[in-house]
Amino acid sequence: MTFEEFEAEAHRMWDEIPAEYKEGIDGIVVKRAAEAHPDHDDYYTMGMCFTEPYPSDYGGPETTRSILALYYGSFRKIAKGDPDFPWREELWETITHELRHHLEFLADDDALDGVDYALEESYKREKGLDFDPWYYQRGIPLSARVFRVEYDVYVEERWREEAFQKAEVIEFDWDGGRWTIPRPEALGDLHYIFVEAVETGGGWLQIVLVREVPFFEQLRHLWKKSSPELLESEAIATRVGEAPGSPGADDGRPGSGGGGPPRRAGDAPPGPPRDVPDAGGPGERRKGGGKS
Repeated sequence: MTFEEFEAEAHRMWDEIPAEYKEGIDGIVVKRAAEAHPDHDDYYTMGMCFTEPYPSDYGGPETTRSILALYYGSFRKIAKGDPDFPWREELWETITHELRHHLEFLADDDALDGVDYALEESYKREKGLDFDPWYYQRGIPLSARVFRVEYDVYVEERWREEAFQKAEVIEFDWDGGRWTIPRPEALGDLHYIFVEAVETGGGWLQIVLVREVPFFEQLRHLWKKSSPELLESEAIATRVGEAPGSPGADDGRPGSGGGGPPRRAGDAPPGPPRDVPDAGGPGERRKGGGKS
């Protein structure tokens, strides 16, 4: 997609959004440049919401003004080498993502900032960098201990070592069903299990097994500043029953323009990373991309 086509499509999409959702936004600006992450040169900012409040006792669109910026160059970097890159879907998702930043600022709600933090920590994990192992908890909560981070879903389960060793399977509820996976050999402190055969709306479902430890052992870990033991594995799920009311593939999924899981130029289809380390500004949407 050329810059001119990209700019025209962005303005067309913007015009389709009802005016009541755009109160307080002075418009969108399309920039030719790519906006690289300051610390990761293959991680690009696709859009940003620049918001400036003005002093007032009333916080609303009359006193809070925003401008949405879209970076055509970042889209090009990410699309490089991918002939099937969904330009329009990604553009729509970026516009609505930045619009939500503005609306959440008006509502004094920082939920999307939490998702942005989780996405960046997930990227660090994928790249084998130090990361916050609890990052998924900053995602969108779908139910108790179930979180969505863009297209990926994390189901947290807490286990004591003795109960874990006695169990033959791990059970979880998802998308109206009760599922099981074989118990992995080791629990670790946190064990991320990439689960196949379940639909999440474009990404992975990961079971996160968390080892429960006595209070004084937790204090010892904090005192020694020891790193948690992080493990990863894969499993195939089997549906064994029904679980009405459990969250499903459409819950919390990115907007109607969502075209699948985040992809980077030259990457293989999304899959589990193999190496795990021991591990008020502008709102923005970022992704990795191929280097030029």
